[in-house]
Amino acid sequence: MLNEILARRVVIVLGKGGVGKSTLSAAIAKLATLSDAHALIMECDTRAPLAATFGVASSFVPTPVAHNLALMTLDGRAALEEYLRLVVPGRMLLKAVFASRLYQFFVQAAPGLRELMMLGKIFYDAGRDDAKAPARSIIVVDAPASGQALSLLKMPAAARSTFGESVVGKEARNISRMLRDRRNCAIIQVTTADSLSISETIETHAQLSSLHLAPAAVLFNRVPPFDFDAGDISALTNRRAPHSRKKDLEHLADLAKSELNRASDAHKAIAKIRAESAASVLEIAEHGGLSGIALIDRIAADLARYREAEVTPRTAHRR
Repeated sequence: MLNEILARRVVIVLGKGGVGKSTLSAAIAKLATLSDAHALIMECDTRAPLAATFGVASSFVPTPVAHNLALMTLDGRAALEEYLRLVVPGRMLLKAVFASRLYQFFVQAAPGLRELMMLGKIFYDAGRDDAKAPARSIIVVDAPASGQALSLLKMPAAARSTFGESVVGKEARNISRMLRDRRNCAIIQVTTADSLSISETIETHAQLSSLHLAPAAVLFNRVPPFDFDAGDISALTNRRAPHSRKKDLEHLADLAKSELNRASDAHKAIAKIRAESAASVLEIAEHGGLSGIALIDRIAADLARYREAEVTPRTAHRR
C-alpha cells in the first residue's frame, strides 16, 4: 500500500482538525526522501504550522528544510497571481492588472477561483517536475480540515459547470481529470479514536467515493500500545506488597485499566472504519513525549518499517 502511494506524483492528506494531519503529511514526505526521492510539502494553512516546526519563514515558493525535502505555503491568491504572470505579457501591464479595483473585486467575488488556483498550482508543479527533474519526486499536500478539503476537491467540477468551455472551465476539467487519475494522485485520510473523528472519517470517505475520489488509505493516528492485558492488571492488583504500597499498586492498576480501555477503543474504532468504508487502514503508534521534527522522524521510521514489511514477503515469494 505505501509503495503504491509513494509511486504517485501527488498525495493529498486530509482529516479533522487536531488528528495530526500536518505531522503525518510531513512524515509521508520524509519517508519518500528516505528512498532518495525529492519531496515537496504544500501546506494549505496560511498560519504555516509546519514552517514553524521546521524553523523557516512561511513562503509561497519551496524552501529547503531537510535533505531532498522542501516546504511551501499554498495560497489561492498567490497561485492566481503566479498563473497570471505566465499568461499576461509585460511587467507593467501585469502591475496594472494587480492594482486595478476590478481585479480586486474579481478575486474576492469569483466563486471558488482561489481554491481552483490552489489545485491548479499543485498539478502544474507536479507536471513541471516531470519535465525538469530526472529524479523521482512527490508533492504531499497538507490539505485543510475535512469539510474545507471536500469543498476544495469539489471545486473543479463546480467550476467546470460554471465556466463551461472558457479557459477557466478547461483548466477545471484538466484538474478534475488529474484528481481522479489514481496512477498519479492519492488521497489519504487521517483519523484518531475519538468518536467525532471516526464519524467524520467515515462520512468523508463516503462523499469522496461518490465523487470518484476514493481514498487510497486511512492512517489511524495515535494508536495506544497494547502490551498487556486484563490478566496482567489482575496480577498487579493481587501482588503481595506492604500495606503502605497497596495504594500505589491500586493507583497503577487504575492507570493500566484506563490505558487498556483506550487501546481497546482504538481497535474497535479501526474495525468500525474497515467495516463501514472498506478502506485500507494503517495504524500509527502513539509516541508520548515526542513532538515537532522528532515526532515526524519517528513516524517516518515507523512507516519505513511498514513499507519494508510490504516488500519482504513478495521478495521471499519470488525466491
